[in-house]
Amino acid sequence: MPLAVGTKAPDFSLKSKSTGELTDVSLSENLGKRNTVVLFFPLAFTGVCTQEFCDITAGLSAYTDLDADVIGISVDSPFAQEVWSKQEKISITLASDLNKETTKAYDVLFPGLADIGDTSARAAFVVDKYGVIQYAEQTATPKDLPDFDAIKATLAKL
Repeated sequence: MPLAVGTKAPDFSLKSKSTGELTDVSLSENLGKRNTVVLFFPLAFTGVCTQEFCDITAGLSAYTDLDADVIGISVDSPFAQEVWSKQEKISITLASDLNKETTKAYDVLFPGLADIGDTSARAAFVVDKYGVIQYAEQTATPKDLPDFDAIKATLAKL
C-alpha cells in the first residue's frame, strides 16, 4: 500500500538527465513554491510507461495550469531514462531511483516484475507545496494507469 493521504511526503534527491546534464532532482525544490505530482513507473521503454508519459507530455499544460510540477521516477538509470525521453519526446523530469530507496520510502515497490527483478509499481502521488500527500494511488497491476482525472481534481482543490 502506498503512503496515505495526509502523510508527510518523504523528500528525495535523485539523479536526472532530463536536461541533458546529470543533475539532482528533489521534492524539496518545490516546497513552498508549487505542488508536485510524483509518478512512479516500472520501466522505461515499455508500452504502458511510454503511453503514460507521452500522454502526460502532450497534456503537461493541464498540470502547469494547476500550479504543479510533474516528476517521473523509475529504477532505470538516468542514462536509460535520457535515451527513452529523447526517443519518445517526453518532456517531463525523469529521476532515477536505481537503488530503490525512494520507491521503498513511498511503499510502492513491485517485487519480481516479469521475473526480472524488483521495480517501482505504477503509482501516483499529489504532494502539496507544504510537503503533505493529498492524493495517493497504486494501480492494481503495472498495466493499469493512474486516475489522472482524480489527480487533476485534487490539484484543482489546492
